[in-house]
Amino acid sequence: MTLRKTFTTAASVLGLLSFSACAYSAPAETAAVPVEETSKGPAIWSVSDADTTIYLFGTVHALPEGVEWYDEEISSALAASDTVVMEILPEEMSDPASQMAIARNAMLPADQSLRDLLNEEDRTAYENALGTLGMPPGAFDRFEPWFAGMTMAVLPLLKQGYDPESGVEKIIDTNAGTERKREAFETLAGQIAIFDNLPQDAQIEFLMTSARNPNAMIEMVDEMVAQWMEGDVDELAEIMNAGLADETLASALLYDRNANWAEWIDDRMDQPGTVFVAVGAGHLAGEKSVQSYLEMRGIPVNRLR
Repeated sequence: MTLRKTFTTAASVLGLLSFSACAYSAPAETAAVPVEETSKGPAIWSVSDADTTIYLFGTVHALPEGVEWYDEEISSALAASDTVVMEILPEEMSDPASQMAIARNAMLPADQSLRDLLNEEDRTAYENALGTLGMPPGAFDRFEPWFAGMTMAVLPLLKQGYDPESGVEKIIDTNAGTERKREAFETLAGQIAIFDNLPQDAQIEFLMTSARNPNAMIEMVDEMVAQWMEGDVDELAEIMNAGLADETLASALLYDRNANWAEWIDDRMDQPGTVFVAVGAGHLAGEKSVQSYLEMRGIPVNRLR
């Protein structure tokens, strides 16, 4: 893979880690919001008051072609909305400046090498994993651990047929048309900074989670998608939290962001209108989900399906 292709791939699938990296977080209890018997399909929630409704829909950032999930219930909620909110604006992912932003943050200082940051056991596992992926041992020597870990987590999924062009955000954005306002909780630069600002030991642990079993992500995400399609949020939370108990990663990738997004939703409730929020399904499941933080703020959350 060329350097440019590496950056392009990373830019196009960076958001997938919001879903798949949930597996690297600390063990959590099941969804804080009570779940009623509902029809099958990806879960949808809402928060509302007299003049504001905000739908919450958990997404999968990349899907295999042919997964049928867009139905009348989702379509109706989107049609009723005047604003669509995602993690980042769709156009940021296709902006060439995105590749430059990743490049500026992903490179190690000139006198450092990624493999030199690893102990002997981790280095052996890492090099073996690269071989499994068909890549040379020095493929990521110039990159920080977070970037290597992100790419190694995503590449098996891409090879398995998971495609951002088939991802939920892409379909939501297309079906929303041009008349709806677009907003975002974050920027691409901000998402990159989340990884780039992780302590080096947390970055290495993130990398080694992929390196210890480079194909484990396929089985995990396959099962996560199956439970997402069933709307089984409890099981989804269990699967996501079956990995490493690293509180630093959990806070940076999930909990802190969920709390920030709940604050945004709380503030947005002061404005009239209808909003369709589409974010990675991992943010809407588990002990410290967006819904949990909304409940802490005294905002009741209603599961529609």
